[in-house]
Amino acid sequence: MDTNSSHANKANKLSLLGIMVTLGIVFGDIGTSPLYVMSTIVRAYPQFDTNYIIGAVSCIIWTLTLQTSVKYVLIALKADNHGEGGILALYALLRKHRRRWLYIAAIIGASTLVADGIITPSITVVSAIEGLQAFSPETPVIPICIAIISVLFFIQQFGTNLIGKSFGPIMFVWFSMLGLVGIINLPHHIGILKAFNPYYAFELLLHNPEWFLILGAVFLCTTGAEALYSDLGHCGRKNITISWLFVKSMLILNYLGQGAWIIAHRNLITDGINPFYAIVPKEFLMVGIIMATLAAVIASQALISGSFTIFSEAMNLNFMPRLRIKYPTQIKGQLYIPRVNAFLYLFCIITILVFGSSSKMEAAYGLSITITMLMTTLLLAFYLRMKGTKKAIVITFASVFLTIESFFFIANLFKFFHGGWFTIMLAGILFGTMYIWYTAQRIRNSYMEFHPIKQYFDIISDLKHDDTLPKYATNLVYVSKSDSADMIENKVIYSIIHKQPKRADHYWLFHFEYVDEPETLEYTFEPLIEDTLFRINVRIGFRVQPFLTVYLRKVIEDLVAEKKFNIISGYKSLAKRNMAGDFRFIIVHRIFYAASSKNKMQNFMMMLYAIIKHIGIPDVKSLGLDTSNTTVENVPLIVNHISRHIHTLKKQEKV
Repeated sequence: MDTNSSHANKANKLSLLGIMVTLGIVFGDIGTSPLYVMSTIVRAYPQFDTNYIIGAVSCIIWTLTLQTSVKYVLIALKADNHGEGGILALYALLRKHRRRWLYIAAIIGASTLVADGIITPSITVVSAIEGLQAFSPETPVIPICIAIISVLFFIQQFGTNLIGKSFGPIMFVWFSMLGLVGIINLPHHIGILKAFNPYYAFELLLHNPEWFLILGAVFLCTTGAEALYSDLGHCGRKNITISWLFVKSMLILNYLGQGAWIIAHRNLITDGINPFYAIVPKEFLMVGIIMATLAAVIASQALISGSFTIFSEAMNLNFMPRLRIKYPTQIKGQLYIPRVNAFLYLFCIITILVFGSSSKMEAAYGLSITITMLMTTLLLAFYLRMKGTKKAIVITFASVFLTIESFFFIANLFKFFHGGWFTIMLAGILFGTMYIWYTAQRIRNSYMEFHPIKQYFDIISDLKHDDTLPKYATNLVYVSKSDSADMIENKVIYSIIHKQPKRADHYWLFHFEYVDEPETLEYTFEPLIEDTLFRINVRIGFRVQPFLTVYLRKVIEDLVAEKKFNIISGYKSLAKRNMAGDFRFIIVHRIFYAASSKNKMQNFMMMLYAIIKHIGIPDVKSLGLDTSNTTVENVPLIVNHISRHIHTLKKQEKV
């Protein structure tokens, strides 16, 4: 089973193609920040002066340097999981080597990342379309934005291969435009170049009583930094690193240009003026608006695709119920999850309608992503220690970035009642779902009973040759939960032997072993009883879907080619015509009954689990099975110990 992709390998190598692809995939979010960062900074302190603007731009420069360049580009990109990045990929590396509680940090980080990703399409598209009000103040911004967002989410089901090819060149033009527009505005106040001196950043924050409002605004310049790490697998470390040098230069030039213009036109600044559009020459303003809109759409597309990936990973890491996944194209990594798409679309529209303008959305933006960054720093510290980095270096790294991000978190926390509650609410819903699902699965696993399989070899062999029983199938396949080939669940044995004894020519135990690597897909085959009982163990990465029938077909083809298995039917009338044998699948569904447990907390958690389960799809569909040849057997997860009640059973005397 090979999951490699030559296209992906080419994109990951340092090349002009790789750099262009990286520009289109990775930097959409951080690349659209100039649309609203400086306007937010101005609104944070309307009585601003020259030193305020220089200090604010200095904060931006050093935030991009420390937070994005140092933490993510220089450190996080090296913490790859077989080439893949992101907070869940990082957690997958750590879960078998470190403390079990790290899963809390992982699901907090993933939840807040998705929550902030929901508001990103809304704020970027609205910020871009608001530029039209420079031509016509009566422009219906909200309807236009809803239309753009609706089209964007609608086309997800068809894949984005066609439009995706143009993302890189468009973003190259966008960043070049940012830098050029910034440069031509520097002469308005050349003193803005003093912002490269970090002294002005410290001076501003130390002597301004409203530093928290300033930091909350400044933080918006780096909200897309997490995407650099999340998209590591799509683009590769070298391409991201080289591309970032260009992107960072263009961003800083634009922020310097906006700062210079604001200082020179302080008296013109009002709530209705966005410095970004103000620095664009009037004859090119429409071009600027069109480019801003395209960049906003590309940023939104990247976040939507990233959300699909996060949910896909969460399913295999046991944080989410199985959802239906479609693959609209043959491109590796491109997937479409209808329910996630609907969820994102619904809340993007709600965001636009609730807040109504980019200035109000800015109050909701940034709070939850600071939590993601804190969780990433925490996991990175454990990763560095796991890789043998000196303790002093790890402590220094954790101390510096936890301090920086804690200040950003405190600053953004002041936004809570002004809109930050919205993303925290969304993150809370996602976190609750993941936490309940993961905890409930652990509860279920704790009640599973396993027995040595060897003690059943004789009875299974006899059952195969028992002519008094009608044959159930030529090949009978069970999904096994046992990690060991020497053990078998008592419920599977109960199904074969006791619950309508099932006679078959071949019994198959199919087990999925979810591993820490993202794209692993390999199997081992072990005959337990010659020509009767077999076990297939499939090692599957957290970005690969468990399509049982597809993988079983591949295994059977290999076994037949190696002459280790005869596919011919066990029915004589069909065997003499060399017809292939039939396969039937049994799914043992373990149902939790509250009456079986005295643990009230477990009962409550399992009740919530039963509700969440309705979000997902049944095991039959998630495994890619055909309902016509699959049987689902419902059994109690916990067998109620009724023996303690037997003494109350009395024979009734006849009257």
